[in-house]
Amino acid sequence: MRVLMVSDVYFPRVNGVSTSIRTFRQSLAEIGVTVDLIAPAYPGAVEEDGVYRVPSRYLAFDPEDRMMRRSEIDALLPVLRGQAYQLVHIQTPFIAHYAGLALARALGVPVVTTYHTFFEEYLHHYARIVPRGWTRALARRFSRGQCNATAGVVAPSTAMRDALRSYGVTVPIEVIPTGIPLAEFDHGDGEAFRQAHAIPLNAEVALYVGRVAHEKNIDLLLHMAVAVAAARPDFLLMIAGEGPALPHLKALAEQLGLTGRVRFVGYLDRARALVDCYRAADVFVFGSTTETQGLVLLEAMALGVPVVAIAAMGARDILLPEQGCLCAPIDAAGFALVVQHLLADAELRAGKAVEARAYALSWSAPATAERMASFYRQVLAAQPAGEVAGTLVANTPPA
Repeated sequence: MRVLMVSDVYFPRVNGVSTSIRTFRQSLAEIGVTVDLIAPAYPGAVEEDGVYRVPSRYLAFDPEDRMMRRSEIDALLPVLRGQAYQLVHIQTPFIAHYAGLALARALGVPVVTTYHTFFEEYLHHYARIVPRGWTRALARRFSRGQCNATAGVVAPSTAMRDALRSYGVTVPIEVIPTGIPLAEFDHGDGEAFRQAHAIPLNAEVALYVGRVAHEKNIDLLLHMAVAVAAARPDFLLMIAGEGPALPHLKALAEQLGLTGRVRFVGYLDRARALVDCYRAADVFVFGSTTETQGLVLLEAMALGVPVVAIAAMGARDILLPEQGCLCAPIDAAGFALVVQHLLADAELRAGKAVEARAYALSWSAPATAERMASFYRQVLAAQPAGEVAGTLVANTPPA
C-alpha cells in the first residue's frame, strides 16, 4: 500500500503532530505501507526520503510555523500521479486540508484525516477578546465540516472521538493513538544532564516537556511549585520546550518568588538531550486539559518516570488505569498535594516507575501502526464502485 500524507507542520518544527507523523511513517514502513509526506520547507530542514518539502511563507504572528504555497503543492501533481497512491491522509486543518482534498480528487483516491487538536479550547486561548461561546461554536462548525468532507477520521483518543460525534461528525471515526518508538527510550543519563544544567543531584525534580503554550496550562504547574517548594526545600520544577507563553511564564515565576526553583531548559534534541532530561526527573507533571492524546506522558513512562497529570480529554485514556501515574485534581493546591505525596514516598515512587515502564509497552508504535494500516484497508474496502468517497466535495482552497 502507498499513502500520501499532507501536513502544515513537520520537523524541524517540534510538536506532537510532527512526532506522530514520523512515528507512523517509520512504523508503517516496517509492515509494508509506504507513506510519503508533503510538508513545509523550513530553514535548516534535513532532507528525508519520501518527504516533499514545499516552499513556504514566514508567519510574523507565529514565527515557529510556516504557510505552504498552494501553487507549489499543485505543481507536484505530475510527479504524484506516477507514484500509485491509494489514499491521502491529511494531518492538519489549514493549507494541508484543502490541498489534501484537491490532491485526492485529482488522484482519484479516498482521503482521511487525523484530528490532532482540540480546537474549541485552543481558539479560546488565542482569541480572548472573542466570547468563548462564539469561538466554541466556530471551532465545532469548522471541525464538523472538515471531518465530514473525508471518508474517515482518526481520533487519538476516545474522548476526542466522542467530542467529534457531539459536533455532528458522521463519517467513520477510528481511535488510534500515536505509539511510542520504545527503542528511542531505552537509554539516557540523568546525572550527566543535571551536572550540565547545574541541578544538584539531591534535588527533587518535577519535569514538564512540551510546547510552551498558553493552552498547556503551565501556569497551574508554577502555582503548584509554590506549594510544593514550601513543603520540600529541595524541590525544583524544570520546563523543557519553547513556545509563545515562555516570556509570560518567566515573568510569572519571578512574580511568584520561584527564582531558583524553576529551570527553563528550552528545546532539547530528541535523540539524546531530551531522553537525558527525562532521566533526570523524579516525577513528570502535566497540567493540560486539552490534549487529544498526550504523547509526552507515555514518553516519560517509557523511561520509568512516574507521572502526575489531570485525567482530562485524550490524556484520560492513558491515565485512568493509574498504571505508572497518579491522577491529580485541576486546582494547583490539590495537584501539589499529589506531587508531594509521590515525592515523600520512595517506595510508592519506585513502584510507579516499574509500572510505568511495563505500561508503556502496551502503547508501542508497531501495535498502533497495525491499527492504522487496518483502518486504511477498511476505508479502501468501503469505497462504492466507481466513486471515491471523501473526495467528491466542494473545494475552495485558500490561495
